[in-house]
Amino acid sequence: MKVAAKWHDRWQRLSASPYFAYVLVAPLAVVLWGYVVQPMLATFLTSIRDDSGITLRYYEGFLSFRMTTQMEALLTTLGISVLSVITCAVVGVGMAFLLNRFEFPGRRLLESLALVPMALPPLIGVYAFMFLYSSSGIIPRAIKVLFDLPQVPFALKGLTGVLVVHTFTMYPYFYTAAAAALAGFDPSLEEAALNLGARRWQVWTRVILPMLTPALVSGSLLTFMVSMASYTAPLIFGVDRTMTMQIAIARTNGNLPLASAEATILSVVSIAFLILMRWYQNRRTYRSLSKGVSVHRTEVKSPVGRILAMVGAVLGTLVLILPIITLALISLSKDGTWTVQVLPPKYTLENYVNLFNDPRAWRPIKNSLQMSGIATAGSIVLGVAAAYALNRLKFTGKSLLDMAVMLPWALPGTVVGINLIAAFNQPSAFSFGQVLVGTFWILPLAYFVRFSPLVFRSSNAALAHLDPSVEEAARSLGAGWWYAFRRVTFPLMFRGVLAGALLAFVQGVGEFVASVLIYTARNQPISVEINNLMYSFKFGTAAAYGMLQILLILLVLFISRRLDQRENLA
Repeated sequence: MKVAAKWHDRWQRLSASPYFAYVLVAPLAVVLWGYVVQPMLATFLTSIRDDSGITLRYYEGFLSFRMTTQMEALLTTLGISVLSVITCAVVGVGMAFLLNRFEFPGRRLLESLALVPMALPPLIGVYAFMFLYSSSGIIPRAIKVLFDLPQVPFALKGLTGVLVVHTFTMYPYFYTAAAAALAGFDPSLEEAALNLGARRWQVWTRVILPMLTPALVSGSLLTFMVSMASYTAPLIFGVDRTMTMQIAIARTNGNLPLASAEATILSVVSIAFLILMRWYQNRRTYRSLSKGVSVHRTEVKSPVGRILAMVGAVLGTLVLILPIITLALISLSKDGTWTVQVLPPKYTLENYVNLFNDPRAWRPIKNSLQMSGIATAGSIVLGVAAAYALNRLKFTGKSLLDMAVMLPWALPGTVVGINLIAAFNQPSAFSFGQVLVGTFWILPLAYFVRFSPLVFRSSNAALAHLDPSVEEAARSLGAGWWYAFRRVTFPLMFRGVLAGALLAFVQGVGEFVASVLIYTARNQPISVEINNLMYSFKFGTAAAYGMLQILLILLVLFISRRLDQRENLA
């Protein structure tokens, strides 16, 4: 008892010390250095070394400014990302404005379905579009048969296919941000501008869009980053001159220095865009000084307008749910029977039965759940600790810690994979003297690095809304730091932590880009198994795996929404 009391007194004195913040921050700094910063440096060092010593020959394709394969891949990637931002902004902001400013038949249905694309994992979402709109897809084949055409009238392929998939799957980044901004927009600002003689387009450009700038920057950041990291869409639609494809090709060919150089360039571009957008957002203050009356929806009263709105709502609903309906249909098809027919000719429930009864079919599911669970547990510890340190502690280097925590969010999955290969293909202190490449643990580590920012952002937002005086009151009543955090602070921020953890978990279950570079036969995840089954023409089983992922994501979205509703009621 005396020993315990002695240690308790020492801990109390330490927690009251001005240096206590550094005691808490030091482990965070070590983890971020060892698994985020140091792997990036290892990748860069790998890219400038060969048998002769230091060299820049792997950067010649970029530094020469000639149209080499590397330069073409970089320009193509930048072009796709910029175009994706533009198309997603048009669709996302347009849909947010339509659903938040007008009342028409079918609006509520469209509003509830607007986030459906978020339920599609990147890999299975691309395959859904291939099943629907490629040259062998259901819709082109159906039109060909219906009108007795010699060939399909259209087909998604190449850059067009990539852009269409990006637009459909990424517009929710703009939609969610713009919808939240428009919901709190004061209509008196718009009315005042109109009363002063402004035209409608001037109201849009001088009033509405400037107030939407934070939402547009947020959507642009997410869309640009995800588009830069896109690997599946270029892979499926045959666009091999992108940075992610070139990194994967170089890695597959065993040319790790070239892959490292390409990963370094991609990292620099992504981080530069992140800094540029944050600088642009911070140039001005975007805050309304009005009374804060929320906007009211205008009812569409014109008979023609209502008919057009109903038709548009029906078409929009079909477009949004058709990919999932298609996957559900194909998941019931018998493997190997769907060749040239418009729809699969034979159906069975064996695809789902085998997933749970066949040990070989169950193994990828088990691997993904297990690895994502391990990564999520680590992400919770890192995310909560980083959020607490940045919100509650005073220490030198806070901005560096903030940047280091969010840095993996700016890195494409291929870059994270190459970073881990470069850092852990030999024993190190951070791998506990083991070679991690080729082991089970490399994928959980990749998921931890990639998705920790999700838990951090959610935890940080939850903690930022808590009054520090609550914890201070507990401390003033004699509670120690750990007791106050465990019994007061953490329970109050738990909903935010849980929301981020659930999102990180499902992202890990569906992750493909980094997984395809570093998986082994022992830890093969669901996404890689789906890809392998597709190339083996086992569409039914692949779609069944995909439907499991979709159901899991829908469950997480439902839980997250319920948590938000309870928090708003509270």
